[in-house]
Amino acid sequence: HPRVKPELHLRGERAEAVQAIMGRYLDEAYLAGLSEVRIIHGKGTGTLRRLVQRELEAHPLVVSFRPGGHHEGGTGVTIARLSEH
Repeated sequence: HPRVKPELHLRGERAEAVQAIMGRYLDEAYLAGLSEVRIIHGKGTGTLRRLVQRELEAHPLVVSFRPGGHHEGGTGVTIARLSEH
C-alpha cells in the first residue's frame, strides 16, 4: 500500500471525476492513519470547492471541514478532519 499523501490536488479535474477520486482518497487517508487532509481545489468559480464540500459532508469518515486559513491556501483549499480509529 503506497504511502498516502496528506494533500489531494483536484485542480483541473472534471467535476464528474471528483466524487470517485475523493471517496477513494478519503478511505485511503483514513486507513493510513491520517487525521487531517488538505483538498486543493483552487479558487476559480467556486464550483469545484462546492463539489468538494458536498462530498466531505456526505463521507462517513469526515468529522469536520473548513476553508484553508491565510497561510494554508485560503479559499483554494479545504481542510478536512477524519474520524479517529
